[in-house]
Amino acid sequence: MIKITKRALLAAAVSMPLMAGSAFAEGLISIIVNDPANPYWFTEGEVARATAEELGYTANVSAHRGDTNVESNLVDAAITNGAKAIILDPANADGSVGVVRRATDAGIPVFLVNAEINEAGIAIAQLVSNNAQGAALGAVTWQSIVGDEAKYVEFFGNPSDNNAATRSNGYNTVLSQYPGLEKVAEEVANWDRTQGYNRMQSIMQANPQIDAVISGNDEMALGAIAALKEAGRLEGTVIGGFDGSPDAVDAIRAGEMAYTVLQPVAVFSREAVIQADYYIKNGTPMVAEEKQLFDCLLITPDNVDQYTAPFTLSN
Repeated sequence: MIKITKRALLAAAVSMPLMAGSAFAEGLISIIVNDPANPYWFTEGEVARATAEELGYTANVSAHRGDTNVESNLVDAAITNGAKAIILDPANADGSVGVVRRATDAGIPVFLVNAEINEAGIAIAQLVSNNAQGAALGAVTWQSIVGDEAKYVEFFGNPSDNNAATRSNGYNTVLSQYPGLEKVAEEVANWDRTQGYNRMQSIMQANPQIDAVISGNDEMALGAIAALKEAGRLEGTVIGGFDGSPDAVDAIRAGEMAYTVLQPVAVFSREAVIQADYYIKNGTPMVAEEKQLFDCLLITPDNVDQYTAPFTLSN
């Protein structure tokens, strides 16, 4: 396992020139993301596509939206279309193992981004945010704002995604050290803003006092903010997010969100395509370690003006 910690990568992620061949002469790279309606996954797909085209490949971006059957069909299409490589954000840690193996058996190297699968040695690389580090970073910041005593809510992501449990465990490792912090509710909202809004409405009905919310991603946090604002209960409630989305950054600027933990998706999406290109041309991995962790960064009111592009924090 390798950790990628250089902050300078974030500033250079989308602008660094590459040595490209003639346009679209290198073949097809198939990019499969989760749901581009979420700005995080949209950025993931667009950065990967732009990098592939810069390197001389054709590229298509498709989405499985968390459905393993759709994911299976998209991988089969990539195999049928003779893709030189597949960049995949897997739908399910267990359920995506089979499609990765199928592509590998067909001679197509697979590079996973953002989420892992629960089997090593099938994909060439798994490039993901350092979710444990990011969760600890967020929880320490959240507690420093909230204090030692509070009634709070946690929003949990999609249970089929290992990132959800990793972030929740990271939060709990930090916050369990403070017995005065009482978790009055933990709700699964599947990374979704509408579900965050609906769950927050239900939680407020059952809990007259809520001092803070800590969320597994920005979309769920933004849904909670909308519900709290509608009920006139946002003021004084501390909200912490995770992703570094443009809407979360706007909420920080507006004083509605305390912070968000930036995932360097623009960095590792680009890096995955660069590594795919290397493998296509050399037949060996560019990086020896299959699992590569990219450290997260914190966005607060103090540094929010350094947010210069989606999911990019400049020095």
